[in-house]
Amino acid sequence: MAKIGNIDLGKFPLLLAPMEDVSDPPFRALCKEQGADVVYTEFISSEGLIRDAAKSVMKLDIYDKERPVGIQIFGANLDSMLRTVEIVEKSNPDFIDINYGCPVKKVVSKGAGAGILKDIPLMVKLTEQMVKHTKLPITVKTRLGWDFNSIQIVEVAERLQDVGAKAIAIHGRTRSQMYKGEADWKPIANVKNNQRMYIPVFGNGDVDTPEKAVIMRDKYGLDGAMIGRAAIGNPWFFKEVKHFFKTGEHLSKITIKERVATAKRHVELAISWKGERLGIVETRRHYTNYFKGIPHFKQYRLKMVTADDTATLFSIFEEVLQKFS
Repeated sequence: MAKIGNIDLGKFPLLLAPMEDVSDPPFRALCKEQGADVVYTEFISSEGLIRDAAKSVMKLDIYDKERPVGIQIFGANLDSMLRTVEIVEKSNPDFIDINYGCPVKKVVSKGAGAGILKDIPLMVKLTEQMVKHTKLPITVKTRLGWDFNSIQIVEVAERLQDVGAKAIAIHGRTRSQMYKGEADWKPIANVKNNQRMYIPVFGNGDVDTPEKAVIMRDKYGLDGAMIGRAAIGNPWFFKEVKHFFKTGEHLSKITIKERVATAKRHVELAISWKGERLGIVETRRHYTNYFKGIPHFKQYRLKMVTADDTATLFSIFEEVLQKFS
């Protein structure tokens, strides 16, 4: 059984990865309903929170129905990160996750995200001080290393555990790989198989079929799978994996009726969270993704991305239901 602090996550939990502009409250709620065991917020800039930047503050919104939920933060300045912990505590998440893995240039150039993989002592010190600064469990998400020549993930994970990290999620690529090539889960298994490791070790990267989740669990022996891109436009992925675990068979294909119902629900949740205009406009990438792979869909997609009120958008959904059912 995997645990973060006192939080029991069950056997081989499925975790929704923190993804910028993706894992907001409406999407997290849908993934939770479809079987995600743990969800994370989008990553939040410590400097943005301290400056009270509206976009950063809004990302602190969490709801009881999505627990256990972790708020993920990033930064490289110790003072800022400690002040951020105090702000985050007020939202009462189940745990705080530190992002040491984001490969994006604007984050890395500040020494944050995967940028900190160039300075392992700072990574360890930040983690240690944050653990001491809060009663909430501190967890970490990172990558294998900065590049192929600097992979020390077994030692790094052990040091993070030794200063109090309660779980570690590892993406099976280096920063220099970005999202190219295949994720390598072997080094993550090496972390798990280190005799000194006792905290959960979650695997991340390329879990895009139920079969791969089984391989991560049975061949590599990890404690859980963190799902990222496979869930975009497909919150049902969690349900599919769990069904496959139980039966060894694939769930029947998601129907148009289910796709339309989920798209509508997503829009409704987004509107109740941030109002009609933003709820519709900022959720476009999601509700169009629900119809990925449907042939001859282009004209409906164009209609959807230009609709800016609920009545128009929902009438397009109805059209889609009539046309493709």
